[in-house]
Amino acid sequence: MAAATASSLCTVHSPSSLPFLTSTSSNPKFSIAPLSSQTRKRCRIITSVAEDRKAVVPVPEDRGSALLRELEEEGSSSPSDKDSTEVARDSDIVTSRAVNAIIVLGFGTFAVTKLLTIDHDYWHGWTFYEILRYAPEHNWIAYEEALKRNPVLAKMAISGVVYSIGDWIAQCYEGKPIFEFDRTRLFRSGLVGFTLHGSLSHYYYQVCEALFPFKQWWVVPAKVAFDQTVWAAIWNSIYFVALGLLRFESLTNIYGELKSTFWPMLTAGWKLWPFAHLVTYGVIPVEQRLLWVDSVELIWVTILSTYSNEKSETRISEAGSETSSSTSNQNSKE
Repeated sequence: MAAATASSLCTVHSPSSLPFLTSTSSNPKFSIAPLSSQTRKRCRIITSVAEDRKAVVPVPEDRGSALLRELEEEGSSSPSDKDSTEVARDSDIVTSRAVNAIIVLGFGTFAVTKLLTIDHDYWHGWTFYEILRYAPEHNWIAYEEALKRNPVLAKMAISGVVYSIGDWIAQCYEGKPIFEFDRTRLFRSGLVGFTLHGSLSHYYYQVCEALFPFKQWWVVPAKVAFDQTVWAAIWNSIYFVALGLLRFESLTNIYGELKSTFWPMLTAGWKLWPFAHLVTYGVIPVEQRLLWVDSVELIWVTILSTYSNEKSETRISEAGSETSSSTSNQNSKE
């Protein structure tokens, strides 16, 4: 509208189009003087300003387009995308649950089968009662023979199984369904138990016997005190650092989390291990001590794994929430 007005104002009519203003009259006041260059310049300026105003006038936007743009800026998706995302997530959960169930049932079936078929070479004619009666004794004999052949490997295998089961119990205690456990976390704990706990404990009990070779009554409390101060501090730190490295965390984060959980982990062990180690050092022979300790470890690994993974998972969730909040703030600013 402004451009049209300016165009009409700056339209220059020729003398021939205005017959009543022609110079045929002899009266000089009816004569038309030609437009000056300054007048033409003003017309061009008016026209240019009008065109610029027309260019910057906002064009009304369709309400649906504006809403869709806002959804895109906020990171939202259409209902169909949300439905497909939820279907994919449910499918992943079902698949993960099926894999976990196969792992648990497969290993459980394998273990029970191995325990019950220890006498399969000569149990022909035996009744089921006889199999159940002699299977525990013969499995114990087979375990002792494995200790004689390769004691370190046998203890490593036992610790690996115990630490895997202990972490599974810890995850169930934390509220996860029985078949929705974190396989990676369980594998990390079992790996630490297999590679470190079994081998280190084998040599530790030998060193402990060398440090306290006496037979007096006070040796057992002394061994328990040494175990729950020096060895417990060393092993808890090794376990915590090893899991942190397997999670690919930085040394700074590992040190900070270890520093904050070291004393709670150590004092938590004092509620369990002093009573268990009265049996360990007072009754159990040296070669059988790790088996007894690993049976109690099912409770202790639950505590250890909870302490170790609680800090890391909390820190990861806080980092994720901070990232999402910063992203939303950035989108709102834009």
